[in-house]
Amino acid sequence: MSENRDHPATGHPSTSGSGPLARSRAITKLPVQDLHRARAFYQDKLGLTPVEERVGGLRYLCAAGEFHLFLSTGAASGSFTQMGFEVEDIGAVVADLRSRGVVFEMFDLPGFEVEEGIAKVADNYPSKGVGERGIWFRDSEGYLLGLAQPVV
Repeated sequence: MSENRDHPATGHPSTSGSGPLARSRAITKLPVQDLHRARAFYQDKLGLTPVEERVGGLRYLCAAGEFHLFLSTGAASGSFTQMGFEVEDIGAVVADLRSRGVVFEMFDLPGFEVEEGIAKVADNYPSKGVGERGIWFRDSEGYLLGLAQPVV
């Protein structure tokens, strides 16, 4: 049985179990109908540049994770969060993204306090803190993307 070791940056366990996927990296893959439009959004609005591309696909890296956009005829439902970015200072990231033209969604979330468009969630996974702050926006394809900052 393999031993779970703490992640050097967070101090939290590096794996979640002992199954064959416990040591894998999870990667988000989003189908897009217009790859050029999606590339422009992710570059111009989010400041992200693909690290690799192939015919019909773009690969992006973040500090801890990656996501891929791939050409597809499927459409986003946009009714729930398809991908999230965990950030250290949500206020600063929101201000930066707004300056780039990102429009944030306003949700009436019963039971959640909202301050400057950012929802305060009272509970969170205990290893990440006592709660989190979150806000959402849509990409060029209609996907609902989220920003979150753990509250410690």
